[in-house]
Amino acid sequence: MRVIPTTIPEVLLLEPKVFGDPRGFFYESWNRRTFAELGLDADFVQDNHSKSQRNVVRGLHYQIEHAQGKLVRVTAGTVYDVAVDLRRSSPTFGLWVGFTLSAEDRRMAWIPPGFAHGFCVTSESAEFLYKTTDYYSPADERTLLWNDPQLAIPWPLTGEPLLAAKDVTGRPFGQAETFA
Repeated sequence: MRVIPTTIPEVLLLEPKVFGDPRGFFYESWNRRTFAELGLDADFVQDNHSKSQRNVVRGLHYQIEHAQGKLVRVTAGTVYDVAVDLRRSSPTFGLWVGFTLSAEDRRMAWIPPGFAHGFCVTSESAEFLYKTTDYYSPADERTLLWNDPQLAIPWPLTGEPLLAAKDVTGRPFGQAETFA
């Protein structure tokens, strides 16, 4: 597994070793020992899978209690993935990092607890899988406004965004609940 650093040191791109032959390919998307050797000793408790069409923006979501670390990947299509640091004690508090994930490159991303996370589908459709380190807790879920001018995330939309109601009414960064 190759680790590719991002501009926020705790958010990592992970490139698995892919073994291919005329039949197709194989790779390990999760191995506790390998990840622990990389310093990512995560205990995953839940897997999630979504399918979305082009211009769907999901996020920016986080849980104020039961904060979730996420190992994310795309199994069909392409997305622009974003993580926003909401940890007040961090030197990167309020900063965000974005990158492309695709089924073709098979890269994964580690988004640690304390970050808001979201993505925008840039292909016709995309399937997105992610493992979480804590269970979904609707009472603790929060949404950071996806298009907050203070964050100025350049979402690669090719039309109007398709949003859930909670994403339309997300809180601006300056009013968002954050972590210690």
